[in-house]
Amino acid sequence: MPAFEIGAQDFLLDGEPLQIRSGALHYFRVHPDQWADRIRKARLLGLNTIETYVAWNAHAPQPGTFDLSGGLDLGRFLDLVAAEGLHAIVRPGPYICAEWDGGGLPAWLMGTAGIGVRTAEPRYLEAVAGYYDEVLAVVAPRQVTRGGPVLLVQVENEYGAYGDDPDYLRALVAMIRERGIDVPLTTCDQADDEMLARGSLDGLHRTATFGSRSLERLETLRRHQPTGPLMCMEYWDGWFDSWGEPHHVTDPDEAAADLDQLLGTGASVNLYMFHGGTNLGFTNGANDKGTYLPITTSYDYDAPLAEDGTPTAKYDAFRKVFARYADLPDERPADRRAAPALDVALERRVPLADVLPGLVDLVPVDHLPTADDMGHWSGFVLYRTTVSAQDLLVTVDEVRDRALVLHDGVPVGTLSRTEGILTASLPAAAGVLDLLVEDQGRVNYGPRIGEPKGLVGTARTAVRPLTAWEVGGLRLDTVDEPLRRALLDAEPQDVAPVAGPAFCHATFDSSPGTDHFLRLEGWGKGLVWLNGTLLGRYWSLGPTRTLYVPGPLVREHNELVVLELHGACTGLVSFVAGPDLGHTER
Repeated sequence: MPAFEIGAQDFLLDGEPLQIRSGALHYFRVHPDQWADRIRKARLLGLNTIETYVAWNAHAPQPGTFDLSGGLDLGRFLDLVAAEGLHAIVRPGPYICAEWDGGGLPAWLMGTAGIGVRTAEPRYLEAVAGYYDEVLAVVAPRQVTRGGPVLLVQVENEYGAYGDDPDYLRALVAMIRERGIDVPLTTCDQADDEMLARGSLDGLHRTATFGSRSLERLETLRRHQPTGPLMCMEYWDGWFDSWGEPHHVTDPDEAAADLDQLLGTGASVNLYMFHGGTNLGFTNGANDKGTYLPITTSYDYDAPLAEDGTPTAKYDAFRKVFARYADLPDERPADRRAAPALDVALERRVPLADVLPGLVDLVPVDHLPTADDMGHWSGFVLYRTTVSAQDLLVTVDEVRDRALVLHDGVPVGTLSRTEGILTASLPAAAGVLDLLVEDQGRVNYGPRIGEPKGLVGTARTAVRPLTAWEVGGLRLDTVDEPLRRALLDAEPQDVAPVAGPAFCHATFDSSPGTDHFLRLEGWGKGLVWLNGTLLGRYWSLGPTRTLYVPGPLVREHNELVVLELHGACTGLVSFVAGPDLGHTER
């Protein structure tokens, strides 16, 4: 079997120097029917390796479960990498950041009272051991030492930016080795002296993360990695987008020039991202560095390969660079073809209030629980109580992250963590008060990792505390049959404005297997399902103006469902020729 090792200056594959030219491609962000296409386009770019994180919470959404099927079939993904003649780097965390919900850590684990987060706390390590049992059983037989593609496995992720617990890192190394991983182990940290010092151990190969000033950053890394090959484990060739912020782009020529400098030193590289993909469903994360900012559904990242798998100007600029260091195939991926364009009228509508009983099981409580207390780990939680004519307002200690306030089913206000809005006025009338709280994405970086969602603390009105509630999490991962039946039974309405919160439904015919781009011009905020699959969130706040619809989800006859939380100026949506990721400047 091939031998892979870390030499005095180079990575060595069967004794020969190997400069790793890798690209990040997260299998859990790409439809599995598109994996082979994206991997092939990495080879055509000039890459010889594919890197992927492993998102623990995607595989284990509930305690006691571990899903390796369909879009979570890591083994099949790595086999496709090998079939294309490429190597692989696997980064299983347990923490991954990745602008992914909770940084990949399961919310059910973080919700355990008193448990440690990214430390050598025994219960946390016990849970990590169970996770490693599952994921490393997939990785171990696919190591290069056993005829597979995997060259490197990473321990934790940018740990120097978070903690300083060498016992924790040693425990992870021991668990990884005990489960049959014999290829070299790496760590990665930002090219910062303090972070590089804290984030690794002697005996692990240190790598750095950066997106500019490559020569300077490699010098910093060399101070902490005196021998062996230098590697940028994340060459940030773009950036992620947050709701309410501009769409981030970087200059292709500048990024290519920096990449050329990096490779010219003999260092290895992993493009972050080669292909970003999509935060389908409720999988996006969030950052909170003083202001809570959730990540958009699109994870295009301004990467060389766009969200829909088409090459960009950056792809071509990088390809010219890689051609200086390796023989490239003559073939280049085809440019984007116009997607089907059509308007769809969502004429069947049902108020959210009418179908709530089928979406949530309310439980009476005598205090204000968090979503985590209720065992609800993503999406929406409904808090219900009654108010009198004298109450006049509702105010909460903290909302995570956004709440629609309804009085007898009628919207009367919004609470927002990002905007600091914690109070809403109420009509001077007795009625049922609903707070529909949206978890907009769990924090994926920094000290707020692991915090609970929902309402936190207490709630009161102008005259009294509110303690008697009914609470439950909404089932929205898919469009279940009772909801679908209610929509189909609704009488068609005119396409004029939609009053939310409401579910809207339509059917349409199109080209099966073809990528689509859904534009909801004039709509406010909500969710979209196509043929039962939750595509993700849309929001007029931007920057993203279209939702990417992977071709494998599209049939000849299709069913579209939209949950509009606020209201839309029209009942029409459009499928358009290409993506619109929004404005790039304020």
